[in-house]
Order: sequence, then C-alpha cells, then structure tokens
Amino acid sequence: TMYQNRLTLIGFLGKDAEPRTTKTNQVPYTVLRLATNSSWKDKESGEWQSQTEWHRCLVWGRLGEFAATLTCGAHVQVEGELRSRTYTCLLYTSD
Repeated sequence: TMYQNRLTLIGFLGKDAEPRTTKTNQVPYTVLRLATNSSWKDKESGEWQSQTEWHRCLVWGRLGEFAATLTCGAHVQVEGELRSRTYTCLLYTSD
C-alpha cells in the first residue's frame, strides 16, 4: 500500500487498566496508560538524558477484555493505528 498508519509501542503501564463502555451504544473497551522512555547521551555534557512519553491507548473487542486484567507496572507491547483528536476549550471567567 502507498499509505500506512501503524505504530508499535513497548513500555510499562502507569496505572491499572480502565474498563469502560461507550456512552452511545454501550460498546466495551479498555483504556491503557502506557509510558515509553527514550535515553540519549548529551553531546556537550556527556551526561545521560531521558524523556518519558505517556500514551493513552484504547483496546477494543476480545483483546480489550484481556487488556482489562492488566495492572500497573505490566510490561506491554501495543500495536495499532495512531489516532488524534481535536478539542475545543472554553474558558469561563467570573467577574
């Protein structure tokens, strides 16, 4: 194919899996909070640096049922599509 949206994340769960259902049609899914870490040696100082990225992963279907049993600290590999959302923030101030 000419286009592909596929990604693999390997990391640790930062909290227990969160089983949920969609509001509209009650479809079950599981939310995973996954931490990945990158490390590199700073060229100027020679010191090791690291950065943790947090990912919110949604797991559907029978795999989502299994994912619901995972607990904080579990080492997991997640494969799937990257999806992003647009949010509108409303700011209210009181006078």
